[in-house]
Order: sequence, then C-alpha cells, then structure tokens
Amino acid sequence: MHAIRIHAFGGPEQLRYEEVPDPEPGPGQVRISVRAAGVHLLDTALQRGAADELPFALPEPPLTPGREVAGVVDRLGAGVGEEWLGRRVVTHLGLVNAGYAELAVREPEALFPLPDSLSYEAAIAMVGTGRMALGVLDVAAPGPDDVVLVTAAAGGIGTLLVQAAKNVGATVVAAAGGPDKVARARALGADVAVDYSLPDWADRVREGLGGRAVGVAFDSVGGAAGRTAFELLGHGGQFVVYGWSSGAPTEFTSKDLHEKVLTVTHALGPRIVRLPGGLRGLQERALAAAADGTLVPAVTTFPLRDAAAAHTALLGRATVGKVVLTTGTTETETAS
Repeated sequence: MHAIRIHAFGGPEQLRYEEVPDPEPGPGQVRISVRAAGVHLLDTALQRGAADELPFALPEPPLTPGREVAGVVDRLGAGVGEEWLGRRVVTHLGLVNAGYAELAVREPEALFPLPDSLSYEAAIAMVGTGRMALGVLDVAAPGPDDVVLVTAAAGGIGTLLVQAAKNVGATVVAAAGGPDKVARARALGADVAVDYSLPDWADRVREGLGGRAVGVAFDSVGGAAGRTAFELLGHGGQFVVYGWSSGAPTEFTSKDLHEKVLTVTHALGPRIVRLPGGLRGLQERALAAAADGTLVPAVTTFPLRDAAAAHTALLGRATVGKVVLTTGTTETETAS
C-alpha cells in the first residue's frame, strides 16, 4: 500500500508518499480499505515536531500521521464476525495512528457503520470535527431568542455551529477571514456576516444587529479578534472558547466578567469527555445529523499523495471546513 511517512520533522516536504507493507488485522481487529482520511492541526504540529503544541509525547520517526479514516472493511482478524466484511465505516483512530494510508486497522467496537447516503468525506468531517462542534454547542445550547456570534465561521467547526444555531432559530453573526469565507458563511444562512480581518468589523456587527447585543459568542480565534467578540457580548452573555488559532488566547479580567455578569467556559478538554454518552455519543449524534441532512459539513479534499499541499493550505488558512485526504483522487477539489 501507499502511505505518508515522516522520517524527520520539519516542513511539509517531510511528508513523503511511499510504498510500505500492508498492515494485517490482529485478533479482534478489522482492516479498512481507506477512502478518506482526516487532516488535523495536530498533524501539522506533528509534522513540524512542535512538541509544545501536542497533547501527547512527540513520537520518534519514522511514522505515519492521521487520526480519522473512512472506507470499507476488507479483511477480518480472528474472532471478528463476518457481518463486518464489506461494510462502509468510519472511525477515529486516536491521537497518532497511521491514518494517512490506503489501509488501516481498528477494533470493531470503535467503528461506525455508514449509510450509503453519507459520503466518506462527510463522515470524516463529522466523526472528529462534528463531535467537537456538538460538544461546543452543548455548552450554551442557544435558542430562538439568542443572538449567536461565531468566529472562524468558515472553519470546520464554525460552519457547523452556524448551521446548528440557525436550525434552532437563533440570530447568527458569522465572522470569517476574507471575502470568500464571509460569502461562504452568508450562504450558510448567517443573518450578519463580516470580515474580522477588517478593523471596523465590530461596528459592522452592531450595525447589522440594529441595537441587539450578542448573547452567546463561540470563539476559536482568540487574540485581538477574540477580545473584540468578547466585547460584543451584552449583559449576562456567554463566551465559549474552543481554541485560539491566532496563537494567543483571549485576554480578559475578573472585572470584565463582573461588570457585564458574563460567563466564560472552555468547551473542550476533560469537560467534553464527561458529557453524557461521552465522545462516542457525540460522534453518533454528529453522524446522524449529517446522514439526515440537519448538518452539512464543509470539506476541502486533496489526494493522499498531496498531503504536503494539504498541510500547507491548512496552515495558510486557504481551506474551507474540514481538510480530507482521499485515495484515488487525481486533483485538488473543494466540496460541501
């Protein structure tokens, strides 16, 4: 099979498309013929050897990155029921477990069978990014009377938060970087869509809301943009943090919280694991929402051999939604 291998940490050129031995499923495992594999920011940190950006010890190369795969079960290990053979499935492999490859192995209890109506690419987006979006959403549970602000609204989680908030009837403000991403957010149904790379974006939000205040802000950008989102909150508002892609968290003081009676919550980490049903429950809900069309993930795809280009685009914020590597694809394409 072919796989992406890292022999030394460094730039995207360290992601090498190589032929390696086929893995075989052990007892209690299945082998998956991979059709799609997810790309995560943690994979880019792993490629660079950025140990301070990883929630696990930096492994020694050579290694194959990759956290999520979708495909067809093509071989069974000892003790696995025949009903799994030929099934379309998606699974989360863990933090680093060789997903950038044409074949992968996993235990059946970690698999999610897929209906024919759900594409492999959409399944990849929902099993990882989708579960996070629902976990973030559960923190505030906005309703029809709320004004919801989403930063990075054209990102993988952001696009799902915009849709979910609109589905419950909330007024949605989408903040994204650049006109193309703003247009994407507006097409998702955002009532107000602004470019947060512009210095006056807060004024544009206030004008678009006509005097209404933001009640819930979902922020993954942090830094100056996160602070602006924080300041747009009205009295009693909620600030829900799930990252800081700018490189710096949003700064605020206890006095800030006291003056407007604000609530701040970090949505991920141990909290999300402790939710009823745990991560698997969130994954099941996310996949079901995609299967019935309630949520439609945005996906940008690259062929497996072009993993380096995928990492470059992701780090350069040149993608929309979840980045996915596909096997058998001949050119870069964007779909939703």
